[in-house]
Amino acid sequence: MRPPRPQAVLTVTAVEEVTPNLIRITAGGEGFEALNLNECTDKYVKILFADPRHGLIPPYDLASLRDFAPEKLPRNRTYTLRNVDAEAKTVTIDFVVHGDDGIAGPWARSARPGNTLTMSGAGGKYRPTTDAPWHLLIADHTALPAVSSAIEAMSTGASGVVLAAVEHDEDRKLPDAPAGLDVIWVSSDDELLAALHDLDWQQGTPQVFAHGERETIKSVRKILKHHQVPRESLSISAYWARGRAEDQFQAEKREPVGQID
Repeated sequence: MRPPRPQAVLTVTAVEEVTPNLIRITAGGEGFEALNLNECTDKYVKILFADPRHGLIPPYDLASLRDFAPEKLPRNRTYTLRNVDAEAKTVTIDFVVHGDDGIAGPWARSARPGNTLTMSGAGGKYRPTTDAPWHLLIADHTALPAVSSAIEAMSTGASGVVLAAVEHDEDRKLPDAPAGLDVIWVSSDDELLAALHDLDWQQGTPQVFAHGERETIKSVRKILKHHQVPRESLSISAYWARGRAEDQFQAEKREPVGQID
């Protein structure tokens, strides 16, 4: 049996409203040492949200809860680490907020310094290379933190295209990009697919980062296959699925509907 993942129990130190729909949370403390960090720009953690009515105190004994009180199990939500400050022992996470929908967004909207944030990780597989002929980053709002980290990790001579579907102008925020990296904003997934279909393809095989809504990413994959982009040049997966809560979305990853080849 795989041993339980260490849980980092952190304290919220700062809360910032970056845009009307994006809340940035910084958290840290001695629990930082429990994070297994990496150099990937898409590194992510699993945040554990416990119902406060159950009075659970982290770190949580998930095995015992699973066996004896499954109704009290904290809910998992996956989030990209926007920034890691190893010296200060803090992590920063951007939460997209859609009113009162979901678990993580409402928590972030009401979070205050001193609150507890419990997580495990980190995972991740992508980092922009210096030898790629060009870069192609395809994203929606949920993938902007990973795209932002990737842009910050690129060399000044990097070239390529960022294609991002974000509905509201005030939410369209990325770090300053290298001069050779064009940023194209669109308002919907349909517009994203149309823009990708019509994109002027540069010379050579791009290193691709493509993450967003599941069915949209499946369509992105078809276009990339048309351009003969090999699987080894891709970091591609769904961050969410329309009409699915994360628990169901994660379960479906093991089923044919959740596969992106």
